[in-house]
Amino acid sequence: MSNIPKGYKQTEVGVIPNDWEVDTVASTTPRNVKNGIVDGPFGSNLKTIHYRKSGIPIITSGYVTEGIFLATDYLYVDVEKFNQEKRSAVRAGDIVMAKIGARCGASAILPPWHETGILSGNALKITVDNNRHSTYYIWQVLWSLYSTGNIEALKTVGAQPAISMSNLKKYQIPLPPLPQQSAIAAALSDADALISSLEKLIAKKRNIKQGAMQELLSGKKRLPGFRGKWEVTKLGKVAEFVHGRGLSKSDLSEEGTYKCIHYGQLFTIYKELIRAVWSRTNKNDGSFYSRENDVLMPTSDVTPRGLATASCVKENGVILGGGILVIRLPPGYDGLYFSYFVTQNKTFVLKLVKGSTVFHLYANDLATLEVRFPDFQEQKTIAAVLSDMDAEIEQLEQKLDKFKMIKQGMMQELLTGKTRLI
Repeated sequence: MSNIPKGYKQTEVGVIPNDWEVDTVASTTPRNVKNGIVDGPFGSNLKTIHYRKSGIPIITSGYVTEGIFLATDYLYVDVEKFNQEKRSAVRAGDIVMAKIGARCGASAILPPWHETGILSGNALKITVDNNRHSTYYIWQVLWSLYSTGNIEALKTVGAQPAISMSNLKKYQIPLPPLPQQSAIAAALSDADALISSLEKLIAKKRNIKQGAMQELLSGKKRLPGFRGKWEVTKLGKVAEFVHGRGLSKSDLSEEGTYKCIHYGQLFTIYKELIRAVWSRTNKNDGSFYSRENDVLMPTSDVTPRGLATASCVKENGVILGGGILVIRLPPGYDGLYFSYFVTQNKTFVLKLVKGSTVFHLYANDLATLEVRFPDFQEQKTIAAVLSDMDAEIEQLEQKLDKFKMIKQGMMQELLTGKTRLI
């Protein structure tokens, strides 16, 4: 007995509605028009000697890897060079795709306001026949391939990841009638607009927080009610430096008995305030435990920048693993305030980092860091203001992740015809 629902059919791309067709990506380009799908000029045909400060803009793959077209600084070619390579012209409304590199397959639509450009060698474009198909719908099908990790079907075999022009052209996709494509495109466009607006709000909130850090942690702006002088001192004069012990990554567990922090988590999970400790371990022999107000910093990494990272733990008794430098401050000094101070003064902290292949941050060097401390209550108030800003940003980020998941679900439903809009 068939499991195919009434009104649907089995095809090369799966079960789709009866009134949908299956055809190649190449079939969606304008008929009797050359170069509907084309890549940039061969490397030797477009080199740095051809670049100009004005003229025809070069459209490179880096402008589309986030799923939106984002270009800040253009390089250009003159009209003569453009005419020599005009097969690689790209126009407003075309789909631009990264052809080569780790993010090959990422794509975006060249905005309607954009002038005609020329592709770089690491990009390709698809011109969709809008009399028969919706560009936004076709792009969403291709973006879905990329975002779900199924872009391998379009890649060529080689040392460097790259899109095969042949595989792309002959790749088969589901094609609803144009009115349905347009309805699907409109729904997904609305979802993208909501995601974009939230991303812009998060960026705005981050900028506001950055400005607040610059003013509050330098004393340029004082919070209401605070007028006392600030103490400027070397960290080593007020802090004790100790180290975590043991705790390999393989010992981490979600269901272990003891709370723990592995040094690698300081790079990836925790920010200035460790709001909750999620990792557990069942091993505690010879362990080193946190005290409330401890500040944790990683001591080694393959890049120096990650070492200018500080996180304050507000719990006693959390097992701290090896590779963690613990800055233990006395009463009157707030660990969360100091964590934000490190974030704001990364440049000075990085000057203390040593190494070439593997980089290290040593307690003796960190002890020389000059820190500005207001009185204890002002430290706590500044830290609370910044922590509240972080909490708001984190809530927005969680909301953004939720919207992205919802949109992903919409794509799975709409691009397969499981859910019909008309």
